[in-house]
Amino acid sequence: MAAEKLEKALMDEDELSLNLIEAQYLLKNTRDQKNGKSVLILVNGIELAGKGEAVKQLREWVDPRDLLVKADAPNPFNHKQPFWQPYADFIPAEGQMMVWFGNWYSDLLVTALNASNSLDDTLFDAYVEDMRAFEQDLKNNHVDVIKIWFDLSWKSLQKRLDNMDPSEVQWHKLHGLDWRNKKQYDNVQKLSQRFLKDWQVINCEDEKARDQQFAQIILGALKDCPEHLSKGEVKWKQAAVPEALLHPENEFEDNEDYKKELKKLSLKVAEAMRADDRKAIVVLEGMDAAGKGGAIQRIVKNLDPREYDIHCIAAPEKYELRHPYLWRFWTKLQTDEDITIFDRSWYGRVLVERVEGFANEVEWQRAYDEINRFEKDLVNSQTVVIKLWLAIGKDEQAARFKAREETPHKRFKITPEDWRNREKWDQYLSAAADMFERTSTDSAPWYIIATNDKNTARLKILKAILKQLRAE
Repeated sequence: MAAEKLEKALMDEDELSLNLIEAQYLLKNTRDQKNGKSVLILVNGIELAGKGEAVKQLREWVDPRDLLVKADAPNPFNHKQPFWQPYADFIPAEGQMMVWFGNWYSDLLVTALNASNSLDDTLFDAYVEDMRAFEQDLKNNHVDVIKIWFDLSWKSLQKRLDNMDPSEVQWHKLHGLDWRNKKQYDNVQKLSQRFLKDWQVINCEDEKARDQQFAQIILGALKDCPEHLSKGEVKWKQAAVPEALLHPENEFEDNEDYKKELKKLSLKVAEAMRADDRKAIVVLEGMDAAGKGGAIQRIVKNLDPREYDIHCIAAPEKYELRHPYLWRFWTKLQTDEDITIFDRSWYGRVLVERVEGFANEVEWQRAYDEINRFEKDLVNSQTVVIKLWLAIGKDEQAARFKAREETPHKRFKITPEDWRNREKWDQYLSAAADMFERTSTDSAPWYIIATNDKNTARLKILKAILKQLRAE
């Protein structure tokens, strides 16, 4: 039960160990299955309460090879990245169990306790709600998040400090927190009460009981292998397909005027991106052969290759399927580059995965909110998100496909699957319409570039980027 001191009967240690190992292997063997999952254990609490000792004992009761442990020093929040970004790479895959000593809650506490940070109660609570929403998204995507707070009274803490080896004192004066300071101890306890309602709280006065309670919580989590399907289906009225997608423009740009305008706009885009203190993420989606590759060439024309990353997104690899859907995109944002371009993106879940049946109805319907939260976290962390949909007519697509087949250096761009996808043209338009309706937000709107002329499209794309950068 959450936010209560657990009073569980002590089990025979051999029996507990056997149960843990059996459950551990059950978890490992469910990867790639419908009920596969991973277990992420967030460990926080009062210093010297015995977090490390409890995890050490757990490793003796389980197969230690399959219990991953990550320990990081808490760091104040970086306003240029979402709270989850430093940890995204380490979210366990299906079949894995991992303990995190350092996590976004320890970062939140350090940030709040740092006198130089202006983190008031309202902002603190907003972070907690964002964390819970992120954790729920993890759970919906097969990562069970178990949060355990190790509690210890002030009196017992001081007694343990008195009995501590002097050589360890500096280690336990953790990151500027002085556990001899009663006011600081009280602040930690006060702040923790703002988020502990959905945590397991262990009273750590009795060390043996502490270790057993911790192990039994983990055992319960390992034994629970849910279906991970949503509790209900989300239903809504199909959004109307925008007229621009049904009838793209046929106006063609004069070649000489186009070259002059393109040169001017591409320079302006490069200058605007460099001048903007925010990071920039450019997302290009659209029908096959709509011109995403050519557009990217014009976007980066006046940028240094060291200033940007380009990710061409294809079907997920097998190891990526063992992680939450957005994981492979979270981990692509871990670089220092200020500009990241996605040739197709996380919107695949509500487009190709929806149309082709790779995601079930509950998964792709749920994805709209997951994506909106993801983009909101990026925007709140000083990132501008620029989303471009490139639309062409069905006849124009056929003409471009044929031209690719007849051009030696472009034949690799066309496959039988491209031709097959045309059979589902209307389904893709309907999926795009729903996507615009549910993911075009004030801070990250969609720009629909609908024209059968590549030159016109490229100019509109550059203008849209400038508009979103507020550099028109």
